[in-house]
Amino acid sequence: MGSIPDCVLRWSGQRMPVLGFGTASDRVEGSDLVTKQAVLQAIKLGYRHFDTASFYKSEPALGEAIIEAVSLGLIKSRNELFITSKLECADGFGDLVLPALKRSLQNLKVDYLDLYLIHWPISLKKGSEGVSGDKEYVFVPMDLRSVWAAMEDCQRLGFTKSIGLSNFTCKKVADILSVAKIPPVVNQVEMNPLWQQKKLKDFCHGNGILLSAYSPLGAVGTSWGSNRVMDCKELKEIAKVKEKTVAQVCLRWAYEQGVSIIVKSFNAERMKQNLDIFDWSLSEDELKIMDQIPQSRGCPAEFFVSEDGPYKTLDELWDGEI
Repeated sequence: MGSIPDCVLRWSGQRMPVLGFGTASDRVEGSDLVTKQAVLQAIKLGYRHFDTASFYKSEPALGEAIIEAVSLGLIKSRNELFITSKLECADGFGDLVLPALKRSLQNLKVDYLDLYLIHWPISLKKGSEGVSGDKEYVFVPMDLRSVWAAMEDCQRLGFTKSIGLSNFTCKKVADILSVAKIPPVVNQVEMNPLWQQKKLKDFCHGNGILLSAYSPLGAVGTSWGSNRVMDCKELKEIAKVKEKTVAQVCLRWAYEQGVSIIVKSFNAERMKQNLDIFDWSLSEDELKIMDQIPQSRGCPAEFFVSEDGPYKTLDELWDGEI
């Protein structure tokens, strides 16, 4: 098991470990402790890129783990890590971006992020008060120009070294590029052998934006994921021939696509297995088999679609990329 290779982010020149450790999970009692212990184990195994988000509520646990990792001598300082977080929809307004990033820094107990992403291309604002007196939230179109300008300010001020996107289609990436003074370095999206994102990958890479794959194993074990990737017949057959796990085949496939990968497992043995993808390769025949797997999006995000919101159909949300 070798060390994790780096890739270079084009517009910032920053080096980023190509394999990142994800911290998104369903929240239950004791989640923070479980996340903290998993991050510590990951650091021991050699992971150095950690992916979180305001919406995940995992920033404080990740921050605690980093402090403990330094005190245990697992790393010398936070500077040895690459930390990504994301702007949530409720903060998707030009004047709320910098305060949101500062809250993430406080949660993480760090002075800067390595990468800050717009989590979704939609904003959430407080509407009228309900019967109970609580504010009701409504989805509204994101003003990409003002939000991206604020993201650029975050980078200029040194609170994040790079900025990027998540869940943006070709059209929405193009919309950002049309107003950007500092281009995004990453677009983090769902990507695995059952949703290969070929068009989006070619478009992003052609514009100097690295595609980053989340749910590379289909988000198995979460409320939003399924077993469909891990149960795929073709992938199982390839794994058997290679004497690898299905997860390793999926991760190796993503690595060979030239993308970065966010993988999440809190199981120590699987965390170790997920690192063992860099000293072997898939054959041309195996890649051809994977190329012919029927394609469908695993996380269509129906919760963003409504009659009253900016996206009335999934086709509108994904600009036909479904």
